[in-house]
Amino acid sequence: MPRRARLFIIIIVLGLFARPVLPAHAGDLVQVLSPDRKVRIRLFANDGQLKLAVTFHDRLVIEPSPLRMMISGTMLTTNVELGAVKPYEIHETYPWYGSHSVATNDCKGVLVSLRLGAGDFSYTLDLRAYNDAAAFRFVIPGDGPRVPDEATTFVLPAGSTIWYHGIRGHYEGVHTRAAVEAVPTGDWAAPPVTFKLPGRTGYASITEAGLTNYAGMALLADGHRGFTVRLGHAQPPSYAYRLRYSQADIERIAKPAVLTGVIATPWRVVMIGADLNALVNSDVVHNLCPPPDPNYFPQGLQTDWIRPGRAVWKYLDGGGSNTVEKMKEFTRLAGELGFEHHVIEGFWNRWTDDEIRDLVSYANQRHVGIVVWRHSKFLYDPQVRHDLLKRCHDLGIEGLKIDFFDNEAKEAVDLYSALLKEGAEYHLVMDFHGANKPTGLSRTWPNELTREAVRGMEGRMQDRATHETTLPFTRFLAGPAEYTPVIFNERRANTTWAHQVASAAILSAPLLTYAANPTNILANPCCDMLKSIPSVWDETVVLPPSEIGEAAVFARRSGQTWFLAVMNGRLPRTFNVRLSFLGDGSYQGTLIRDDARESGAVKIENATLKRRDSVSIQMGEGGGFIARFTKS
Repeated sequence: MPRRARLFIIIIVLGLFARPVLPAHAGDLVQVLSPDRKVRIRLFANDGQLKLAVTFHDRLVIEPSPLRMMISGTMLTTNVELGAVKPYEIHETYPWYGSHSVATNDCKGVLVSLRLGAGDFSYTLDLRAYNDAAAFRFVIPGDGPRVPDEATTFVLPAGSTIWYHGIRGHYEGVHTRAAVEAVPTGDWAAPPVTFKLPGRTGYASITEAGLTNYAGMALLADGHRGFTVRLGHAQPPSYAYRLRYSQADIERIAKPAVLTGVIATPWRVVMIGADLNALVNSDVVHNLCPPPDPNYFPQGLQTDWIRPGRAVWKYLDGGGSNTVEKMKEFTRLAGELGFEHHVIEGFWNRWTDDEIRDLVSYANQRHVGIVVWRHSKFLYDPQVRHDLLKRCHDLGIEGLKIDFFDNEAKEAVDLYSALLKEGAEYHLVMDFHGANKPTGLSRTWPNELTREAVRGMEGRMQDRATHETTLPFTRFLAGPAEYTPVIFNERRANTTWAHQVASAAILSAPLLTYAANPTNILANPCCDMLKSIPSVWDETVVLPPSEIGEAAVFARRSGQTWFLAVMNGRLPRTFNVRLSFLGDGSYQGTLIRDDARESGAVKIENATLKRRDSVSIQMGEGGGFIARFTKS
């Protein structure tokens, strides 16, 4: 077994161990410290209300905030009594597709038993402190039908700067930057919600993990630096949902979900880091999800029918008719580029099974997998869903792009789970569009290669430069997004060709679908670079010139080859980037820069470089740079 595929797990549940639970402030019920003792979770009661606070280096990240959990209208987080406190630890590594190839899961946790009032009813609050995060969830025993709801509020420190977007477009919004004090009452925020702490003490981001059998979470601003958890039924229907679904559907998803048996909420997560590199490299969201079931995935993430890779796509950049012959041409071009996949929109439904088999056979000869589009609304019917998945499997199709969920009521969350489970049974990968944010479940179901949940290249924009330099530190913190990067026509707005090429290395996903017509990629002077950019990485370093909405500067390694990718925002700037991330010895560098005279042109140069060297990069509005360093 390859070294990176080895799994090391030590889960220790003890009555006591080296000071994970500390007595602290007066009134604290429990306190949990991360393994490096830098992240601290305080659980306490104030006037009968259960509250939680989080610190990093003893500076507040989340101010004392009320936890509010309800079951069928009964509040569980007031007038509680502390019961047993059971500490535990988790130490493991496992293979991963993303910013790095091996994920690390180290935390200290506590299972806190809480009894409601003087009665017999008790439940568990599970707290975990990571070196780069704090997380908690409720586990509530019981039988029969019950209705959960939450209204926990996260209070951000005064002086924080926040980036957030609303939910009118579901998860396809454009971020606003604001002082936290200026966020109006009633503004919605789609997680992850990233904020810069005051006094240059670091960054944090709020999201959720392990979302199953439950409605998804959005946050509602209270106008006083607080952001309150609201579940799917309490969220206003998105414009996309109102456009595509009936009034009866809207009324149905507005009803709180009824659950039976034990209720385990998703994890509420606060990612924390001294810098943006720490946030981008955090594994906490997928760490909070179970590992893959070996019955479905005998080699785990590396199960042979799951292939990360790049995809061609006919949708945004011309390409002629929607015939089988034209899609054969796109497939041939995918093979010429060395891409692994071809994503085909809904017109495939007009073809016969024999035509589809012919295309799949043609694609297989070129080592290209076919992924096909389908509207989600038809797939709530189990028989329809089964018939579609079986047909795709029998035709040799590699996977499905399922679109237009447009809400995160429990019924939509359940559909994701059903598609992933049944897709695994039929060896089909999944690409979810019109989706809610990922919550780490691609660890449990590695056949989920990506989700959209982002305003990508499909959405026309005037200021794409700011948008694309914001996303790596906001939406992408939750998991991969199908932004469909790289286009050379006017849709790139105020960005250059070099910026667009760099976006392929920064706005990455295990299924990396390119917006540009493959003919235009092959004809572009950057083609050789684009052919070499992988969809998954062994190592990522976010370099210090990076700042949210202003610049993204990423060094990423695949094998022994390093890439340096830079996307600039609106303001012209010059960077001098040290190549200290390189290994020892010499590297052959291919460097692609902006042509200052024309945003639709580049300058390409070659050089021999070492880690002691640096690269000077000058960029105007929406500028870019990308370099590949190959070991000599």
